[in-house]
Amino acid sequence: MAANRKRRGSKAVVNIVLGIICLIWLIPTLGLFISSFRPAADILQSGWWKVFPHQGWQTKDTLTLSKDTDLRDPIQVEGETFSDDQLKAGVVVDGKRLQWENRRARTLNVQERDWEALPKFTLDNYKNVLSGKEYKLKQADGSETIQKGTGLSQAFWNTLTIAVPATVIPVLIASFAAYAFAWLRFPGRKTLFVTIIALLVIPLQVALIPVLKDYTSLGLNGSYLGIWLAHTAFGLPLVTYFMYNFISQLPRDLFESAFIDGASHFTIFSRLILPLSVPALASIGIFQFLWVWNDYLVSLIFIGNQPSVQVMSMKIADLVGSRGSDWHLLTSAAFISMLMPLTIFFLLQKYFVRGLMGGSVKG
Repeated sequence: MAANRKRRGSKAVVNIVLGIICLIWLIPTLGLFISSFRPAADILQSGWWKVFPHQGWQTKDTLTLSKDTDLRDPIQVEGETFSDDQLKAGVVVDGKRLQWENRRARTLNVQERDWEALPKFTLDNYKNVLSGKEYKLKQADGSETIQKGTGLSQAFWNTLTIAVPATVIPVLIASFAAYAFAWLRFPGRKTLFVTIIALLVIPLQVALIPVLKDYTSLGLNGSYLGIWLAHTAFGLPLVTYFMYNFISQLPRDLFESAFIDGASHFTIFSRLILPLSVPALASIGIFQFLWVWNDYLVSLIFIGNQPSVQVMSMKIADLVGSRGSDWHLLTSAAFISMLMPLTIFFLLQKYFVRGLMGGSVKG
């Protein structure tokens, strides 16, 4: 009985810790999602959590001071004395807050705490970011400004064009290599495998300039082929090591039976290895896709920053640099960037854990 109670207590602690970790990750994502649908003026005036019911200061009345009130002297308001700075920030008296509504007109807002919510949502942020058209945005003071959309749709397709081949190619090549290292016997096999694994500890940044010089001489710089080859080269060591751990643990009896039946290595690989390795392929494919999709440095070096070939990370970086105060654009652009990785993960999640566990134990 005591052992069961202790086991339940340990399980409860683990569940609570995991719940806290998930909550810490979920809150920023929820805030980003809500902010991406809020009008620009609301984002500048209040936090995303203000869309939920909360207590805030609501204007219940307006006081008009005498026109000859000197704002440099202590200001008399209903028998109380306040400074101009206090009225600018808002001063609380008897549960009510006094704050300037129009300092020049000598009018004050009388506010009381009450429940409120700001459930105003719009799709203009996404239209502005995706289409590149001009949109009128209403500011907090009632004025309207015209903004040119950023045309993120082109960057989205550019990123997808790069990410899909740069995921499929290294995973396929690494699967061939992993099969060779696990089940073929050839001279220098161990040395070559150790060399590939050693490449995992070398930062890719040290190879950027030498590879760029070779690309320039070969005419590959600025092309999709060049960026595909770069991502393939930088991703192969990790993908090969991951796939080797999975393929090397497959039962030897499968291969012996296939050889007895006269199957070649290519037949064994295509008919046995690939179907059995789907969980591992899906798992490492997710990691490779996420890395390529979120990449900034490699794409900047090998394909450039021209608008026609910009990837999502570059486009969002431009938004941060040129429109640092336009959070309505940054939030919607960031959430658009998250959609494809999230879609890939949820489509392949049933293979994810199986793939990560594959090769971890024998038998």
